[in-house]
Amino acid sequence: MKSVNTGNYEITLEGSSPDFQSQLQVHNGEEGVVYVTLTLSAPVPAVPPKLSLHWSCKAIDVQGLWHPAAERSRGLVPDWREGFLSRSTFSAPVVSLFGNRSNNVQTFACSDVLNPLELRAGLNEETSSFLCSLTLFAESYSPITQYETVLRLDSRSIPYYEALDGVAAWWAGLEGSKPALVPGTAREPVYSTWYSFHQQLKPETVEQECRLAAALGCAAVIVDDGWQTSDEARGYAYCGDWRVSPDKIADMRAHVASIHELGMKYMLWYAVPFIGKYSEAWLRFQDKLLYFSESFGAGIVDPRYPEVREYLISLYEQALLTWDLDGFKLDFVDSFHADGEEAGLYRDGWDTDSVPAAADLLLSGILSRLQRLKPGILIEFRQNYTGPLMRKYGNMFRAADCPNDALQNRIHTIDIRLICGNTAAHADMLMWNPEETAEAAALLIINVLFAVPQISVRLAALPEPHTTMLGFWLAFWRGHRDVLLDGKLAPLHPELLYPLVIARTAQKWAVAAYHDTVIPLAGDLPGQVLVINGTLNTRLVLELDRDPGALLVNIRDCQGTVVADHKLVWGAGVHALEVPPAGVIEIRPDRTSE
Repeated sequence: MKSVNTGNYEITLEGSSPDFQSQLQVHNGEEGVVYVTLTLSAPVPAVPPKLSLHWSCKAIDVQGLWHPAAERSRGLVPDWREGFLSRSTFSAPVVSLFGNRSNNVQTFACSDVLNPLELRAGLNEETSSFLCSLTLFAESYSPITQYETVLRLDSRSIPYYEALDGVAAWWAGLEGSKPALVPGTAREPVYSTWYSFHQQLKPETVEQECRLAAALGCAAVIVDDGWQTSDEARGYAYCGDWRVSPDKIADMRAHVASIHELGMKYMLWYAVPFIGKYSEAWLRFQDKLLYFSESFGAGIVDPRYPEVREYLISLYEQALLTWDLDGFKLDFVDSFHADGEEAGLYRDGWDTDSVPAAADLLLSGILSRLQRLKPGILIEFRQNYTGPLMRKYGNMFRAADCPNDALQNRIHTIDIRLICGNTAAHADMLMWNPEETAEAAALLIINVLFAVPQISVRLAALPEPHTTMLGFWLAFWRGHRDVLLDGKLAPLHPELLYPLVIARTAQKWAVAAYHDTVIPLAGDLPGQVLVINGTLNTRLVLELDRDPGALLVNIRDCQGTVVADHKLVWGAGVHALEVPPAGVIEIRPDRTSE
């Protein structure tokens, strides 16, 4: 066993092979950040052994554990539990242990964002410490002569979200991980057909909905599953040929042109890996599959064949050219994996025996070739394939499906935001029952204010109060996107699923309270403070740590109607304000009193 001392941690390497020489090196970054580099070398290609880096962290001031696929579980994990998996098309190699004040205790990440690996941070009962590890090569791996990876350990006393932002910036600077360009349209509201139409698409009805969506400020439409098949059983047995079903859309190019006339971009859904058992492509690719999914009714095509990659890329190229598309929703990319295969056994026709490397060639090829045809191409990926390498292939990361679930959508969008840098984080499509109250429906939007909203309700059938509410909140979001998307984000108390989220610029603050809590407004107030009531309660409690002087306070309900205008003189301390459910408070300094 080899080990190195970082000053705070003793890092031990477990596992070895006579084929490889291994080396551990430590170097310091900014104060409190340490980098441990593991290098392997072999004189001839060989399959690397399973290796693990181990270290221990005392369980002091640790409230919870964050990782990209944590969902609602932010609790501490015992050391006998399984670890957290990561590969290029699933999650990301990072774990953060945080304290009671949303403070970072230890955040660690790995530079290998391509290959499968496992991270652990399990509480050991005997020592009251976290046993942490990074495990490499647990799955089959191609023969190699060289390998290098870096473990980044951050024990700075800073907010956990700043530690995670530092990881995202580090990943973005790694060779081969440069994020894709984010066009302006990726940062505008979107109308989606999935929840509103499912597979029952009618072009004239979609165009009518887009006309209403454009008036509300939506800049693009995503036409989802259903355009490619007359079957409406929700399976994927007919995927693979990707020709427009004449029963659904008789003239796709004319349909796209109609949407363009509204000033909207047009994106089309594809399930990238699926070759359905009833498709014509099945006969061509049935022996070039990673595996077959009975539940999907489709095979997952093997990207290690250049023929497979070229077929898929050409599909998207031809669709863009033929129909004048502006983007693609590329779904089920996380299906690209081949668990349990033996390494080093090439099949005829492969140009690599690594599925992650082949998926990288496929996805990189899709983006580069589509960008040549349309530089501002839009590419959406869905959680959990929203990790650092996916930023290289796409520019829109959407929250995992959570229909009508405001809390889950908030969790998902914030989790994406924490490590996605400037890649556009999108909410799962918003849908609700038209008999819902306007206030309750508004909470679905308020919970995703710090991401790009996607709308998927039948706008023509909305009750008037809902239409007014939706128009107000989309206009609010567009008017304050500068702080909601670009402000310094502070999602507090991840252990409580982000009950208070704050974004700040020098000129503006946006604070959303999703629980009955005291809202801290610390520091000198900027020219505009927006406090959003993310509850159905009728008052908010603010706490100022200093005297702000005279203030102009404007209060609106969920439909944007002004219900109160105050001139107030507040001192430091706690202040309660009546505010309608799902309403908003705007606070400005009263310059007339100066």
